[in-house]
Amino acid sequence: MKYLVMVQGSQADYEGMAGRGSAGSPAWDKAQLQAMFDHMNAINEELTSTGEMLDAQGLAAPSTTRFVTVDANGDPVVTDGPYAETKEVLAGYWILDCPTLDRVTEIAAQVARCPVPPGSPDHPVVIRPIDETVPTLD
Repeated sequence: MKYLVMVQGSQADYEGMAGRGSAGSPAWDKAQLQAMFDHMNAINEELTSTGEMLDAQGLAAPSTTRFVTVDANGDPVVTDGPYAETKEVLAGYWILDCPTLDRVTEIAAQVARCPVPPGSPDHPVVIRPIDETVPTLD
């Protein structure tokens, strides 16, 4: 079965990783960043070798986000970030093909063990099964 495994974060986390800490997220140093990248790369290499990884991406900072809606006339309404009211956003994801929910939960726990600086917020790793059913219009 296919699963979407999502890592949460915030704009403050991205700022902290750029060395600009705040009350919401401490500043990371180069060694801490390298430890995080090494951890995630090891997971990616394992998942590639087992054939479970279909895709994985880290996402750019929430401040680069663009929301697109439409007005009453169907014309686009575009709003740029950052969004102070948004506490958590999607920071990265994996699309995995795993035999069981238990296996993907093991992987999510491995992701959650990623090294971070002391005082970093604790963001969940979210698992969502991908619905591959094809709806019928009977």
